[in-house]
Amino acid sequence: MKLFCPLGLVVLLARSATCSGPESLKPGEKTPLRTPAAEPGSHPETAPALPARPEAASPRPMALDDLFAIQRISETRVSPHGNVVAYTVHTPSLEKNQSTSHIWLVPATGGPPRRLTNHEKGETRPRWSADSQWIAFLSTRSGSQQVWKIAVDGGEAMQVTNVSTGANSHVWSPTGREIGFTSEVWPDLPGGDATQKKRQEELDQSGVKALVFDTLLYRHWNSWRGGKQSHVFVVAVEGGEARDLTPGPFDAPPFLLESGDSFAFSPNGKELAYTRGPEQSIAAWSTNSDIFIVPVVGGTPINATPENPGADATPLWSPDGQYIAYRSQARDGYEADKVRLAIIERSTLKKIHVAGEVDRSVEEFLWRPDGKELLFLAQEEGRTAIFGVPVNGILEKGIARKLIFDVTMGSISMPRDASFIVCETQSMTRAVEVARLEMADLTVGKPKVNLLTHVNDSLWAGFRMPTVESVRHTGALGARIQAWLVKPDGWQPDVRYPFVLFIHGGPQGAWQDVFHYRWNPAIYAARGYVVMLPNPHGSTGFGQAFTEQISGDWGGACYEDVMRSVEWAVAEGLADPNRLAAMGGSFGGYMVNWLLGHTDRFKAFVSHAGVYNLESMYGHTEELWFAEWEFRGVPWEKRALFERFSPHRFAANFKTPTLVIHGELDFRVPVSEGIQLFTALKRRGIPSQFLYFPDEGHWILKPRNSKLWNETVMGWLDKHLKPAVNTPAAR
Repeated sequence: MKLFCPLGLVVLLARSATCSGPESLKPGEKTPLRTPAAEPGSHPETAPALPARPEAASPRPMALDDLFAIQRISETRVSPHGNVVAYTVHTPSLEKNQSTSHIWLVPATGGPPRRLTNHEKGETRPRWSADSQWIAFLSTRSGSQQVWKIAVDGGEAMQVTNVSTGANSHVWSPTGREIGFTSEVWPDLPGGDATQKKRQEELDQSGVKALVFDTLLYRHWNSWRGGKQSHVFVVAVEGGEARDLTPGPFDAPPFLLESGDSFAFSPNGKELAYTRGPEQSIAAWSTNSDIFIVPVVGGTPINATPENPGADATPLWSPDGQYIAYRSQARDGYEADKVRLAIIERSTLKKIHVAGEVDRSVEEFLWRPDGKELLFLAQEEGRTAIFGVPVNGILEKGIARKLIFDVTMGSISMPRDASFIVCETQSMTRAVEVARLEMADLTVGKPKVNLLTHVNDSLWAGFRMPTVESVRHTGALGARIQAWLVKPDGWQPDVRYPFVLFIHGGPQGAWQDVFHYRWNPAIYAARGYVVMLPNPHGSTGFGQAFTEQISGDWGGACYEDVMRSVEWAVAEGLADPNRLAAMGGSFGGYMVNWLLGHTDRFKAFVSHAGVYNLESMYGHTEELWFAEWEFRGVPWEKRALFERFSPHRFAANFKTPTLVIHGELDFRVPVSEGIQLFTALKRRGIPSQFLYFPDEGHWILKPRNSKLWNETVMGWLDKHLKPAVNTPAAR
């Protein structure tokens, strides 16, 4: 249960939504991305920049409202033939308080893009057919979300699914004759969709909203499950009745360890490999998912990974159908365990783990079309690396090689001729664009990243973006802590500025070189703040031991790292020691709450969705495995760590003015945590404010709510950090 994931925020903000997109996008030249120097030392290192924007007449710093003018790209896929790239463009609207998403196409060699879909309800998740002639997508244009298909040459879209429970996460069969998709259904009902529809109608007509549960995990993230579970269905591309291939009292697929599609067809279309979660009775405290294989015509599924107690997920068949690659964790209940890359031999179910020498967790991965190599992404000290590992069956382990790093990328795909990779790339000062990497360049170690889209160039032309630097300082346990430093517009080296520390969530997460739509350091730097985003102990992308250190030590080394980040900024003359603030969400909110009781160094705090009382949090959250791993058990048996590291026990020390923010629909860190914190602050007589969102969950997604979030935070920081003028730095 990661408490908070900054990268996930980018995706969710992009997907939340509805407002019509632009009629056309201006094409631009293909521009190479610069790669930075290798290893940063003790002093600042300039972060790699995306292509330089065209010169504007009067560029200015980016402001808050500009965030809602940025078009947001996601879900990029190159066609199997390699001639066209499909992607989704999300355009937010403050006026409508929503955003609309449409699917666009751009030539894989570069050129003018073309919008493929244009319904007012919007479309998401483009997926190519094997012959590159069709794209399947999701849309609510018929009322509920269903799978649709449209010819790449244009024309009217055709509805593929028509299930009362709605469709998600669709995948084409390589034969082109069927499409798989997931749907949330009542697993106890026989009789197909008719009985599902009847039960829903009966519930709607009853007027009773009460729910009865006999297992945990009855709600998740921001919604009540109502006894439903996720199942995989298959339907003919011409439409018709869908078949449930994963019946039973479990989620198939679950929501664990997914970084890619959670099921896949075999190359001949005869089998389906999918991820299945644990029985519902233990799903709240177990992460033990497995890879199952079932005939597409239906039948008894085979558990291909029964011996592994941890999570196995995201199966992907090799092009010849002999192997299935997947992501695997060794330990049950530990969602931040190292994610390994594994391979199953289909005929024997024997398996092997590869790339074990890479001390990073595997994220996305894909097979090269010849089946001789797997490519995968991994976090690499705040950015991304692409690795390649040869596949020589399951008897011989190949040695992984790093192909590219120091650029942030994701959503990788490759055409059948394997000549290039298409991906999404971004930085803290540039939103996502679609890019192309030539495989020949990767092979010789001279990677070039050429942009295929330029959807926001006209905006960047008018902005004067801040400088982003990667810095390092000594933290707890002698570790070298990496952090991002963002300086205000017009920064002068002989001036001390008000300082804001951003603390990331997780805690097993990281501040990466990505463009955030809420925790955006550029808009705070534009208001005159020095912003620092450290990656303390617990952060991902710095080795598994560094990530694991925080478990059982939430207020220990991480707290020391955070405080040393502040002192480093003061010592370097970057921050005014009398105008310091810290803000964070989820675990970042926890750390703010911990700081409240352990230091009076700061003038202001912002605690968003922060854990306040560890014991009450355990009883209110949904994914119990998280707390049980982090604090070594359940609170009535293993009370020591719950007590030692719970911020509420130090309320008598609270002194610092604090803005508390929480959403009613936050089931990860329930709103009661924010309420308890605010109560303690007011009862202690400490200046404080509570920003409450009745219609939001762990993240604030609606455009107007997001704007209010930033306006309130900025107002709070300005009130407490800007009464004084900037002061000269000490020499």
